[in-house]
Amino acid sequence: QVQLVESGGGSVQAGDSLRLSCAASGRTYTIFVAGWFRQAPGKDTEFISAIIWSNSSTYYADSVKGRFTISRDNANNTLALQMNSLKPEDTAVYYCAARRSFRKATIIVPLRYDYWGQGTQVPVSS
Repeated sequence: QVQLVESGGGSVQAGDSLRLSCAASGRTYTIFVAGWFRQAPGKDTEFISAIIWSNSSTYYADSVKGRFTISRDNANNTLALQMNSLKPEDTAVYYCAARRSFRKATIIVPLRYDYWGQGTQVPVSS
């Protein structure tokens, strides 16, 4: 099993930046892909970004491309999401997730991820 714990959420204003972190523990050697999802009130879980743990290849949703940057620190088993130019529509609970396998076609599919953090709230006011 892998345990994921997010941190760094909090209330911000439009245009601000925020950095989320996710600490992984347990059988971290089984992680192939790690990523971030978010869920806004009344909406489905939305893919934000993912990174291949071994080679740092990254993937982004169009809605955050150019504003958000995903990164990982293998030595410390941490995942980060740098969020710049935040907008009110970025308001959501943000989740860190990880999976043991990789298939590009399903990298945006929440159900394909094996491990999830508890989530951290990011309210963005206008």
